Amino acid sequence: MTLRLQPVQVGTGSYDIDGQLVFADGLLAAVLVRLSGYHDDMSGMWFLEAGFGLVDTPNRPTFADLDTAQTWIEPQLAQAA
Repeated sequence: MTLRLQPVQVGTGSYDIDGQLVFADGLLAAVLVRLSGYHDDMSGMWFLEAGFGLVDTPNRPTFADLDTAQTWIEPQLAQAA
């Protein structure tokens, strides 16, 4: 499986607009949003704004960086194999 990220601005209704679309083998798997300074200690971290299919979860995690987010997403998608 190959993950590809694409920068995007996300209309979250808050200050958090910098995002990344995460594609897995060409299919949209997740939308990540970088948390703004409004979030104090979590500023600059990445939040799972939306997950699709096996990446969908009611407890949306926060990640220190994009590499950590991808490391979490990959095994979620591997469950289908």
